[in-house]
Amino acid sequence: MSLATSTAGVTNGTRARLNLTVAVVLAVAALVAPFMVYPVFLMNVLCFALFASAFNLLIGYVGLLSFGHATFFGGAAYVTAHAAKVWGLPTELAILIGVVAAAVLGLVVGFLAIRRQGIYFSMITLALSQMFYFICLQAPFTHGEDGIQGVPRGKFLGLVNLDDNFSLYFVVLAIVVAGHFIIWRIVHSPFGNILKAIRDNEPRAISLGYNADSYKLRAFVLSSALAGLAGGTNAIVFQLATLTGVEWQSSGEVILMTLLGGIGTLAGPPIGAAITVGLQTYLAALDFPVTVLIGLIFVVCVLLFRRGIAGEVAAFMRKRR
Repeated sequence: MSLATSTAGVTNGTRARLNLTVAVVLAVAALVAPFMVYPVFLMNVLCFALFASAFNLLIGYVGLLSFGHATFFGGAAYVTAHAAKVWGLPTELAILIGVVAAAVLGLVVGFLAIRRQGIYFSMITLALSQMFYFICLQAPFTHGEDGIQGVPRGKFLGLVNLDDNFSLYFVVLAIVVAGHFIIWRIVHSPFGNILKAIRDNEPRAISLGYNADSYKLRAFVLSSALAGLAGGTNAIVFQLATLTGVEWQSSGEVILMTLLGGIGTLAGPPIGAAITVGLQTYLAALDFPVTVLIGLIFVVCVLLFRRGIAGEVAAFMRKRR
């Protein structure tokens, strides 16, 4: 056995043990957290962590910057809230319908947008997002600026009473973990490798026989559906769906979360979401200009930590190895 092979084996073994240790620590922390921190706050962090990860699937692994991802988050929230309150559907079915609606929206928006690249793609997604915002403002079932309020949480699978915050937390945790597992599986599949090839060198991928537009559209729909899963779950948690979910500011926030945590990393978006939501929640009560602080953090991150928090930590670990 060569020295290089032996070293690689040791490195892979160390990395596997480190990943297992981190996974165990995160699992224990997630189970203990609702007994130490307000569960609704934690559920809000979890929903935005999934939203940011869904957005990261598009920008980090396909290289497409969407300025309109709030369309899918807020649109699924409206559909889920309407299905649960007006149609009286079970909670899990209402969320599923919201995911399907977000996927359909993603198919329409993606079909129109992926034919362009760079800033043109971003501007098309922003324009379509603003169009959808005004549709939500005028549509009768969204109730305009009042939104859909008093959404029943119901019982998950007819067994778990979601009116209890602790029970709801563990259901939301399971949904978010499942969403992140789907993202992890996509990234580490042959499909994910093709997406990364298109991101790195699209002309070369096309020359190898891959239909780049088709793969990008599929990735866009998957990202939209996962963002819709986060939005529908968020609507159940807060028992409402409002215009805040479809505003362009929500699209800007998810971009900030992803950049802050680290684009193209699986751990980065949840970290960025936790920091951003935590600042918005706990500093708002102090009458502190939260947007100014978040802006300063964003500037510092771009100037000093261009790979984001998770990216910088990963680079540091690679240097040590």
